[in-house]
Amino acid sequence: MIVAENLVKEFKVYERRPGLLGSLGTLFSREHRLVRAVSGVSFEIPAGARAAYIGANGAGKSTTVKMLTGIMNPTSGRCLVAGLEPYRERRRNAANIGVVFGQRSQLWWDLPVPDSFRILRRIHEIPAPVYRRNMALYRELLDLDALGSTPVRQLSLGQRMRAEVAASLLHDPAVVFLDEPTVGLDLVLKGAVRELVNRVNAELGTTVMLTSHDIGDITSICDQVLVVNRGEVVHQGTVHELLRAADTRAVVFEHQGWPAPAQAIAMIEDRLPGVTARPVEGGRIRVEYPTRHSSAREVMGFLLEHFDVTDCVAPEPDLETVLRRIYTGRAEPREALL
Repeated sequence: MIVAENLVKEFKVYERRPGLLGSLGTLFSREHRLVRAVSGVSFEIPAGARAAYIGANGAGKSTTVKMLTGIMNPTSGRCLVAGLEPYRERRRNAANIGVVFGQRSQLWWDLPVPDSFRILRRIHEIPAPVYRRNMALYRELLDLDALGSTPVRQLSLGQRMRAEVAASLLHDPAVVFLDEPTVGLDLVLKGAVRELVNRVNAELGTTVMLTSHDIGDITSICDQVLVVNRGEVVHQGTVHELLRAADTRAVVFEHQGWPAPAQAIAMIEDRLPGVTARPVEGGRIRVEYPTRHSSAREVMGFLLEHFDVTDCVAPEPDLETVLRRIYTGRAEPREALL
């Protein structure tokens, strides 16, 4: 459904010389440098999938999505959305997709939300039964009637984002691109938006591509994850596969009797190379170890041998921690992630 083949996007950044004479000189001779925002990105998202496209700020996420939606042309490479090249067939592509950009609105700024929806119905030529079905669903999950006749420009960010998500799905698109769809929403409405996206995916087979910094959005909506770092895709797979790529795992244990927590931590770090330990709530100790040098079995074996352990667990690595380590360059090399 969504295919990217060696997508590259470069921008010209013009240099400005310092001082008044330098500013005058740029009127006659301008120097520039090329900045590569997306560097040979390739991936494929099958029809009906729910994929998160995530990365640190400046990683190239929004630029990639803008090429997939037809807003930007790639410098080189190729992409297809539902069999169409978005930047060559913009109108046909626009009819097939729904888009939510946090900084761009598809609603009419001076009109209330219901008027915008009626206009969108005419633009997309939505049949009356489909329009009624979708509006009933949005009223049920997003409480759109509460927005009343307030112009869009007077809505809060959270109110506007509810309407934006609904508008993106109004015409039953084959593909929907969601850029930070729950920003500004409280926990209840975040849950409602996630339920809406999952229901549309399940009932209509809508393909979802999500970009978000909200870990809850990723884990609640998506069954696939693509991680982009410095303009390149460094991981594509399930959330579970991404967690398995963690280069640091942990064991949390509780013990009774000797030694005291401070002495236990010192002993663990002294006897297990590369391991760090720290106290956590409830009198327990969290032991973090590099997966290249140790395993959960080895760490647990050491703890059981040297302590009177009353409880011991090896929790799954935290998604937020794994992503942070990738973004800061401390995760597994690219070959290990792919």
